[in-house]
Amino acid sequence: MNRPTARPLPSQDPPAWWADLRVRFWRYLPLKVVGISGFMWVFFLGYFHTLRHPVYPVFEMPLTAIDALVPFQPWGLVAYVSLWLYVGVAPGLLLRLRELIVYGVWAAALCACGLLIFHFWPTAVPKPDVDVSAYPGFAVLQGVDAAGNACPSLHVATAVFTAIWVERLMRIVGAPMALRVLNLVWVLAIAWSTVAIRQHVVLDAAAGAALGTVFAALSIQLSPWVGRGRVG
Repeated sequence: MNRPTARPLPSQDPPAWWADLRVRFWRYLPLKVVGISGFMWVFFLGYFHTLRHPVYPVFEMPLTAIDALVPFQPWGLVAYVSLWLYVGVAPGLLLRLRELIVYGVWAAALCACGLLIFHFWPTAVPKPDVDVSAYPGFAVLQGVDAAGNACPSLHVATAVFTAIWVERLMRIVGAPMALRVLNLVWVLAIAWSTVAIRQHVVLDAAAGAALGTVFAALSIQLSPWVGRGRVG
């Protein structure tokens, strides 16, 4: 009598994409945290200098019909401030020190381009149609990030730059579609929030998206090897 063949137990190993992401996350983690924090600190030195000391007359950005369709949403502040976590995702998934340096150079070039525009063409958004200071957190935001340095929105530019790189890295590791959709939703939420909390107008966001796309495309085209390193 033939004995029934034992069925193999299902593998307990994590999916390859998950193992890949985990290794990428932990690789150089202390350096990544310190480097990203230092990058932001240096950026804000230049940002606040151009914001508080405009060299040329400040141009007020015009409102469009689309602006009128976006209602003020105070809870959009959560998505807005989440940028400072989001921008760390792409460099956080790089494997090698050289890749981190190259990515940082491109991110710095993007920010420098934005600051150069702010220097020669300082802009601001119109006075909000609501008293945003009456909502929790907005008084602090206005004190730290006044509604200047408006166009292009570097908030949107850096978010789009990050989103394109994250999508590329997710494709490289073979991450599931759910994570890639989450990446898309996150960047759209950040872009929407800049208008919904009246920090920017639609033209600012559109210009920022274009700037971020250009620098992401250039960085990937000219540094195609970044992110393609194999885990091991």
